[in-house]
Amino acid sequence: MNKADIGLIGLAVMGENLVLNMESKGFTVAVFNRTTSKVKDFVEGRGKGKNIIGTYSLEELVGALKKPRKIMLMVKAGKPVDDFIEMLVPFLEEGDIIIDGGNSHFPDTMRRTKYVEEKGLLYIGTGVSGGEEGALLGPSLMPGGSPAAWQHVKPIFQAIAAKVEDGSPCCDWVGENGAGHFVKMVHNGIEYGDMQLICEAYHLMKDVLGMTAGEMHEVFKEWNEGELNSYLIEITRDILAYKDEDGLPLVDKILDTAGQKGTGKWTAIAALDEGIPLTLIGEAVFARCLSAIKEERVEASKVLPGPVPRFDGDKKQFIEDIRKALYASKIISYAQGFALMRAAAQTYGWNLNYGGIALMWRGGCIIRSVFLGKIKEAFDKNPGLSNLLLDPFFKEKVVSSQDSWRRAVSTAFSNGIPVPAFASALAYYDGYRSERLPANLLQAQRDYFGAHTYERVDKPRGEFFHTNWTGRGGTTPATTYNV
Repeated sequence: MNKADIGLIGLAVMGENLVLNMESKGFTVAVFNRTTSKVKDFVEGRGKGKNIIGTYSLEELVGALKKPRKIMLMVKAGKPVDDFIEMLVPFLEEGDIIIDGGNSHFPDTMRRTKYVEEKGLLYIGTGVSGGEEGALLGPSLMPGGSPAAWQHVKPIFQAIAAKVEDGSPCCDWVGENGAGHFVKMVHNGIEYGDMQLICEAYHLMKDVLGMTAGEMHEVFKEWNEGELNSYLIEITRDILAYKDEDGLPLVDKILDTAGQKGTGKWTAIAALDEGIPLTLIGEAVFARCLSAIKEERVEASKVLPGPVPRFDGDKKQFIEDIRKALYASKIISYAQGFALMRAAAQTYGWNLNYGGIALMWRGGCIIRSVFLGKIKEAFDKNPGLSNLLLDPFFKEKVVSSQDSWRRAVSTAFSNGIPVPAFASALAYYDGYRSERLPANLLQAQRDYFGAHTYERVDKPRGEFFHTNWTGRGGTTPATTYNV
């Protein structure tokens, strides 16, 4: 029997589509699923007549693979991944590779890489983005883990990945242990931010300008032909044009509550752990949490008054203001996301290629956009760039959008329309460009109530002082710490 190039466990739609993608690129794939009837259904259905080997036990799967064996798990994140690792290890030999393609939390991937390597095996935790369609036609792949494994999976991963205009694959080695899943987590956090920004633009057009879904469809269609060209703008354009069976816009009939699977929350928590102000993505997560308390909001709407939205200005100009606010806020979101990756790289000893990451996200994934090409250019020019706002291209874009951005946010506030992502992005911009912030008062407060000490502008950094503010306190400071 011909041996397979790679094995895959987990035949839900993402797993099936990845198998068909691999097979279409000339690879033979062995498949297994815990519910073995799914294996039979797949090889006799979508996989019929293809170079796909159905297996009905883990031992049979391992036996069907070329060495070093490569087995990709497309199972639910969490305990199922650990369970399959435990079941696979006894059948594998030194140098064999286990690959986790689920949305695992990066600390789990760090732990699993160490554990699997201690068994003499190799491990990869890879982000896979692009949804069902991406899995079939070309996803964005973000692999990290055991560096020695990369040479063995690189030909397969780069063959199945999405390609940008010059043929470059949206897949490259990210870094050791949990680096791949960390980058995928930040990708998902940015996705939360992008979606919330688009929703706020929609909200302003709908409730301040009173535009119909059809009118907004035309706006998003136009936006998608310019610098905002992206997958999420494109699908928003299509959603706004979609009619229900009665001929009315379907979007207007969808309940306004959103959930979250955890990756946005993980991104925000990682930012807090690293001390990075990831304000926009945090607000995007909280906006979903607020949307989820629908019944409470309905009750509150009956008793908490606010302004009735009205607009007397130039409608066309305000639509352009919204567009610029969206673009500037998007720059802030990515600036914050890349700052988080830079901080994590220092914490965990990863050597991340930020231009390479932008390229990986340039195609195949949910946040793919022309915008990411500009991020790649920025990091190619200056690999040590500390913040995207300091790159000449992005600086100019934000500066030229500033008046529109402020008008969009102030108009939203005066009309009682919540725009947490637009507003937090603007607040971050104003904070980042401030030579002096009011944290001097905050440090005085901390020293007053807790003797936490402070530094002085007229003394060298690193010298700490404590004041007996009331005359009743002592002169002994608390242990110095920074928050």
